[in-house]
Amino acid sequence: MLVPSWLESLLSTAFFSICPAHRDAPRSECNMYCLDCHNGAFCFYCRSSRHKDHQVIQIRRSSYHDVVRVNEIQKVLDITGVQTYVINSARVLFLNERPQPKTSVKGSSHICEICGRSLLDPFRFCSLGCKLVGLKKNGDASFIFSAKNGDASFIFKTGEENEEGRREGIAIRLPSKEGDHQEQFRSEATMQHLQQEQDMYQSTPPPPQYSRSRRRKGIPHRAPLGP
Repeated sequence: MLVPSWLESLLSTAFFSICPAHRDAPRSECNMYCLDCHNGAFCFYCRSSRHKDHQVIQIRRSSYHDVVRVNEIQKVLDITGVQTYVINSARVLFLNERPQPKTSVKGSSHICEICGRSLLDPFRFCSLGCKLVGLKKNGDASFIFSAKNGDASFIFKTGEENEEGRREGIAIRLPSKEGDHQEQFRSEATMQHLQQEQDMYQSTPPPPQYSRSRRRKGIPHRAPLGP
């Protein structure tokens, strides 16, 4: 199986509608998807009550298009060959093909093999949807991590080592046919640890500066004159 059972359902799901069960709540947008249930989008409150111990990813939006953060999706899916972008200081990729802009760059050296969209880097696809189409059409790509799959850029450890690696952001890098274009993200726990170390080893503040101006002397008192 080269495609996870939940992928096609994820790509066809409509996100960011209002949850009917929590319509009046402040975080009622249906922007989450469960990889275990794969039965549609749900909101933050539904996750707490119905998907507490499940694998859940959060969908975000960029220019009215659905995106997912690389550090979330790369744990469960081989995203080799898909163009990534940095948006709001986070690396993301698009779920589906986007309409071509009217002022598209002509003569671009990098284009999506499926929709022809111009790409920034030498990747094969502009989105997960285009990679899925390419897989069905050519069969020369995969979404499943495998030690025998030469296209995989990351493969995480299994069992207890897998859980430890996820907490510390550790991954084993395998050879990639398309070069080193994937960025390894550190986990939130690792970033907090580094921040704590920086706080511990901050330089000692300089001593306070005192003014060198000469203080004014008081009125001199002379000794009384003798007889």
